[in-house]
Amino acid sequence: MSAALVAIYADESCLGNGKQGDNPGAAGVLIEYQRPDGALVRRDLWVSEPATTNNRMALRSVTEAMRAIGAKGGRFNVVFTTDSRYIVDGMTQWVFGWARNGWKRKTGAIENLELWRAAIAACEGHAIAWRWVRGHDGHAQNEYANHLATRAAADLTSTGGMVESGFDEWLAAYRARGGRAGEPDPFPDGATFKPNASLPRTA
Repeated sequence: MSAALVAIYADESCLGNGKQGDNPGAAGVLIEYQRPDGALVRRDLWVSEPATTNNRMALRSVTEAMRAIGAKGGRFNVVFTTDSRYIVDGMTQWVFGWARNGWKRKTGAIENLELWRAAIAACEGHAIAWRWVRGHDGHAQNEYANHLATRAAADLTSTGGMVESGFDEWLAAYRARGGRAGEPDPFPDGATFKPNASLPRTA
């Protein structure tokens, strides 16, 4: 029996990213799965830090999402969608070169190495297809993940795990205010699921 499928949409925010001083930031995650009767279930998750960067929070979006779905030992097929090329390129290309080189780069230390290690460890046992979408382009689930992240960065709040999603209510209100958002992506087809290569071990 094949593993159950989960769709994850993640985005990150850092208020004042790149500026001097402490810049608060957050990661927002929308998690979708289907019940045995086919009903779609959505859950939200967000985490924040008082002093961070966009890249750090993008990595935390992976770690926190994968830890959340695997909290009870479950192992899933996952379509992980993000507008972060840092994550998609890193997880499909860079980490393999880093692993071959003993987790070093010719040009110097790997930025955020401990966060990369944590994210990879959280992915262990899951089969993951990494998918990039353009940010701020009307993709409904990505816009919602951005909403969760920017709100959490401003309020410095965290859910401490998955909570009931407010996606449907947000989408209706967002469109009523003139926000551009297309129809939500349908739940992925498990029959056509094709994961990327398994991630290397970090130890």
